Amino acid sequence: MNKLYLWGIIVTVAMLGATYVTVGYQKGGLNGDIVNMLAIAGAVALVIITIFVVIKYVRQMQTDTADGELADESWDNIGEYKNDLPIGWSIMFLGTMVWGMWYFTVGYPVNAYSQIGEYNEDSAVLDAKFEKEHASITGDRLVEMGESVFLAECIVCHGINADGIDGQSANLNQRLELKVVKNVIENGSNEHLLGMEMPMPDRNGLMNANNDYAPITDAEIDAVATYVANGMTGAGADVFAGTCVMCHGADGKGVDGMGPNIREFTPTLVTNVLNHGKKGVIGRMPAFDRLNAKQKEAVGAYINSLSK
Repeated sequence: MNKLYLWGIIVTVAMLGATYVTVGYQKGGLNGDIVNMLAIAGAVALVIITIFVVIKYVRQMQTDTADGELADESWDNIGEYKNDLPIGWSIMFLGTMVWGMWYFTVGYPVNAYSQIGEYNEDSAVLDAKFEKEHASITGDRLVEMGESVFLAECIVCHGINADGIDGQSANLNQRLELKVVKNVIENGSNEHLLGMEMPMPDRNGLMNANNDYAPITDAEIDAVATYVANGMTGAGADVFAGTCVMCHGADGKGVDGMGPNIREFTPTLVTNVLNHGKKGVIGRMPAFDRLNAKQKEAVGAYINSLSK
C-alpha cells in the first residue's frame, strides 16, 4: 500500500478515535439528542473529506505534469496556463452562491427572529415603561438616579469622583478646564451642545477685545481661558466682554440658538452630549444611545450638582 494512503488511514482513525473519546467522556454522551448526533456526524464527515482531499491533491502534485497553453504574460519568467477552472471549484462556487441566497431569503431572512432582536424589542418596551413610571421624578431623587446611572456607565472614563482620572477624560467637577477652553478658542468647535450643529470659529474668526475682526492674540486667549476656567472670575473679563458675550451671554450661561452655557453644567447640556457624543482636546466621547431620556436627564442633574 502506498505510504500516503497508509498515513491517511492512520490520521483518520486517530482523529475519529479522539472524537469518540471526547464525546464518550462527556456527561451522558450523545444522550440520543439529534443535535449532538448531527454534530458528530458532521465532524466525522469533515475528517474523512479533509483527509481524502489532502491525499488527492498530494498525489496529484506527485504524479501530474503541467500542460496546456501558456498565457502571453509572465512575471520573472513565471508563466500561467490558460487552463479552465476545475469543475469542482466551479460547483463549489456556484453552490456557495445558491446557499447564500437561500440563507438570506429563506433559511435566515433579515427580518427573522433573533435573540438580539428580541433583546432590543424587550429593552425598548422596558425603557418606555421606565420613562413613564419615573417621568415625575425631580429634585434630589433625580440627582440620586443620576448618580446610580453615572456609577454604572460613566466611571470607567470619568472616575468614581468624576475627576477625569488624571486627565484621561473630562473633569466633571468643573464646567471647563483651562486646556479645554484654550483648545476650543484656538481650533473652533462644531458640536451639538444645543441639540444641533453649533459651529464656533477658530481664533482667526473671533473678534479681539477691541471688537475688531482681527485674530485674537495668544495673550488674550490665555486671559479669557483663565477667566472662564475660574468660573467667570478674575482677569480676562474685558476680553470675554469683547469676544464671547454675543454668543455665551454676559454671565456665561449661553444665548438660545447661539452658544451653550460655559459657566455650569445643565441637564439639557449633558443630555445633548450623551445624545451626540463630543470631541475635545482629550479625544472623542461616544454617544450613549443605550440610555433613555430620563436617565440622561438624571445624569445631567447629578453632574450639575457636583460643581455646587
